[in-house]
Amino acid sequence: MGKSVYIAEKPSVAKEFARVLGVNGASRDGYIESGDSIVTWCVGHLITMSYPEDYNPDLKRWQLDTIPFIPTDWKYRVIDSVKKQFDIVKAILTRPDVENIYICTDSGREGEYIYRLVDKEAGVTDKKRYRVWIDSQTEEEILKGIREAKDWSFYDNLSDSAYLRAQEDYLMGINFSRVLTLKYAYSIKNYLKQDKLVISVGRVMTCVLGMIVRREREIRDFVKMPFYRVIAKTMADGNEIDFDWKVCPTSMYFETPYLYKDNGLKDKDKAQQLIDKLKIEVNPLEAVVTEVTKKKENKKPPLLYNLAELQNACSKKLKISPDETLKIVQSLYEKKLVTYPRTDARVLSSAIAKQIKKNLDGLSSLPQYKDICNEIISTGSFKGLEKTRYVDDKQITDHYAIIPTGQGFGALKSLSNNEAVVYDMITKRLLAIFLPQAVYMRYAITAMIGNESFTTSCRVLKDSGYLKIYGIEDNSEAEEEGNENLGADVVSYLEKIKKGAKIPVDDLLIKEGETSPPKRYNSGSIILAMENAGQLIENEELRTQIKGSGIGTSATRAEILKKLVNISYISLNEKTQILTPTLLGELVYEAVNASIKQLLNPELTASWEKGLTMVADGKLGKAEYMEKLSGFVTRRTEGVKKVYVRGNMDAYFDTFAKYYKK
Repeated sequence: MGKSVYIAEKPSVAKEFARVLGVNGASRDGYIESGDSIVTWCVGHLITMSYPEDYNPDLKRWQLDTIPFIPTDWKYRVIDSVKKQFDIVKAILTRPDVENIYICTDSGREGEYIYRLVDKEAGVTDKKRYRVWIDSQTEEEILKGIREAKDWSFYDNLSDSAYLRAQEDYLMGINFSRVLTLKYAYSIKNYLKQDKLVISVGRVMTCVLGMIVRREREIRDFVKMPFYRVIAKTMADGNEIDFDWKVCPTSMYFETPYLYKDNGLKDKDKAQQLIDKLKIEVNPLEAVVTEVTKKKENKKPPLLYNLAELQNACSKKLKISPDETLKIVQSLYEKKLVTYPRTDARVLSSAIAKQIKKNLDGLSSLPQYKDICNEIISTGSFKGLEKTRYVDDKQITDHYAIIPTGQGFGALKSLSNNEAVVYDMITKRLLAIFLPQAVYMRYAITAMIGNESFTTSCRVLKDSGYLKIYGIEDNSEAEEEGNENLGADVVSYLEKIKKGAKIPVDDLLIKEGETSPPKRYNSGSIILAMENAGQLIENEELRTQIKGSGIGTSATRAEILKKLVNISYISLNEKTQILTPTLLGELVYEAVNASIKQLLNPELTASWEKGLTMVADGKLGKAEYMEKLSGFVTRRTEGVKKVYVRGNMDAYFDTFAKYYKK
């Protein structure tokens, strides 16, 4: 009987597989072997796509007459820095005594691609290959993954989509970067007084740059407009309550052009006229209650974290970048504390839902979660989870939401402060779904002062429900709920007030406000915007598609953002995590906008992502996809080659440069 090889994506994961499998032989150079088992590893990517000059030396020089460059027979090469490990892996995979290969790279499109490249470059033949697909690195999950491993051919469509995604990025990056550099870089570098400049273009990266530049321009173009609200200061049973004026059919300003929305006025004088009129006509100055509504509102615990939601939450709470969040949660995953991090799903699978008590039992051994876990277990609130909104197999592609495994506690003492906080966030998000809804009472009062209507409303937390897990007083989740700390006297008054009640008005005041421009993206909100880019697309079909797959993937979004910062197209404020374009980034935006405008908009990414998903699902052939891709790249490249770019564009660039410090 031949030997079995288990190949992981990185050394730390491989060593965990070796421990679980009992492969306890001496650790050799690049692998571990004992008995009939060999455990080896990649170190991320071992193989990459060949440079254009590897196809033809003439392609090393950037010239318009050598593009578009679209290979028909794709070439790949071993990455120089990891050649030693590749040679070790190649030797193991092609050993005559090896019969089975278990592919244990990350369970996703990129992990599939990493191994497929190695297999092809190593020339592996006559071996049985099995794909291990797991959601966490716990011992039972690893053993289950190996036990249920499918023939690797089951994942051929996923492999095709992985190859196509890389080839797509290569073709757009190589051709569009070259043609835009040759056409526009000279003008931009001279304007910025740089020695040399290469314009970097990417299918996803350039789209994100477009989102950030457009938002900055919306802010620049925004004209603030003042508005004025009339406030009635009242004293009801010794309780100060403010009422806001709101237009009604009997109002002096009903259906007039002086209104700002329905609760403000554009002109301060008009607001003062309203106050003067009321003070003359209403004596004593009092408000008569015309309507009282009391409505109970229930707030369900939020859905579980996917990577994008977690990155956004960490940007707010810890002021760290998406890349740093990914590193933290990846570390927690490798320490067996949480499940697979690179997921877009915010729900669990029905299979894991039936086993969730194991996670709760494990967490109950930790002092900080003991009481809440025991409450969940004793009440049985975890039962029937598969019937709730937190479980939906249809919403899961590769992996379910990020949750604690209930294992790996030996690593807790060695966690950094941020790692501990992120683990706590993930754990509390899971535990919250087993707790009752938070219950609020919303009070709304409408009162008339003369012929003018005034309203006030508030929301009072009656039952904290799941919010108790956050402590409420010091809890971002509770703050988002709009928790008001109203005094008991005010609440008591709101409970008993009746229609027809008369409330003395101490004074009528004008409160000035002004309209606000859109907010700049921060490192968290841009990740969510990339995930939910449907809001930027008018086409219904494309909007539905991009909502599912988004711009980029959970595995690549943080890296794309990091690259934009590294090449100085955008700036990231480390303290606030706010993102703004640089002058270079804005000039590159202009170059793309004048030539390949589609790259700046989500529509392009949506259409290509839709195609990749269809390939992975077996609904679109690899050849058909490549034909469409090649046609697009050819047409756009040839189009830019014909564009006339005037020699001196300084005056044009000055229109943007004035917004940047010299």
